[in-house]
Amino acid sequence: MEEPLQMQEPPPDAPPSTGMSLAGRLFNIFATPGDVFQDVKTARASAANWVAPALILIVVSWAASVLIFSQASIMQQFSEIVDQGIQKQVQSRHMTEQQAEQSRAVGEKWSIIVAKIGAGIIPVLAGFGTPFVWGLFLWLVGAKVLKGDFPYMKAVEVVGLGNMIGVLETIVKTLLIVGLGDIYATPSLALLVKGFDPQNTVHALLTIVNVMTFWVLVVRAIGLARLSGASFAKAALWVFGIWAAYTGFFFALGQASKLFFKRFTG
Repeated sequence: MEEPLQMQEPPPDAPPSTGMSLAGRLFNIFATPGDVFQDVKTARASAANWVAPALILIVVSWAASVLIFSQASIMQQFSEIVDQGIQKQVQSRHMTEQQAEQSRAVGEKWSIIVAKIGAGIIPVLAGFGTPFVWGLFLWLVGAKVLKGDFPYMKAVEVVGLGNMIGVLETIVKTLLIVGLGDIYATPSLALLVKGFDPQNTVHALLTIVNVMTFWVLVVRAIGLARLSGASFAKAALWVFGIWAAYTGFFFALGQASKLFFKRFTG
C-alpha cells in the first residue's frame, strides 16, 4: 500500500512570512498607513524599513538643493538677505559704509556656502536621526505608558517609514520655492503672507502650521496606536503633545535669542 503523503513542516529557522513587500510599505504609507504598521508589527524586524526611506530622503533632498541653488531668483534673494543685515548694522552705527561694502562680498559668499553645507547635512540627520529620536519617544510612550508589547526597533521602523511623508514634503517645498522664487516658501500658512520676514514672530508662528507636518504626526500616531494596541485618539494626544512641547520650547528659545542679540547689539 502507498503511504499517505505527509505535509512537510517548514524548518524551525525559516523566517516568518510577511504580507507586504518593502516597496509596498513605502508606497502604501501614503494611503493605508494602518495596514503598513500592522504588517510591520507582525513581521520580522527589518532595518530596510528605516534605511530605505532615509536614503530616498537624502537623494531627493540633495537633488532638490541642486535645483534650488541653480535658480537666479534664489541667489538674488540670498544677496538681498545679506544686504539687509548689513544695512541694519550701518543704520545702528556698528559698521561704516566702507566696512559694509567689504562685508557684502564676504557675506554673500559665506551665506551661500553655509546654506549649501546645511542642505547637505540636514537631510542626513533627518533621515537617520529622526527614526531613532522619535522612535524612542514612541517606544517610551507605547511600551512603558500605554503598556504595549513591542521592541524599540519596531518604533524605529514605524518612524522611518513615516519619513516617506518627508520625501513628499521635500518635493512640494521645492516646487513652491522654484515656482514662487522664494526661499522661505513652505506648505504652511506662511504662504498667505506677502513679504515673509523670518524675524517677525507672527510670520514665524505661521510656518509651524504646516500641512505636511500634521500629516506625518498623524501617521506616527497611527503607528503608535497599532504597536501599542491603544486607541488612535490616545496615541494622537501623546504624539501631538510631544511635538507641541519641543516645538514650543525651541520657538521660545529662538525668540529669546533674538531679543538677547537685539539688546546686545542695539
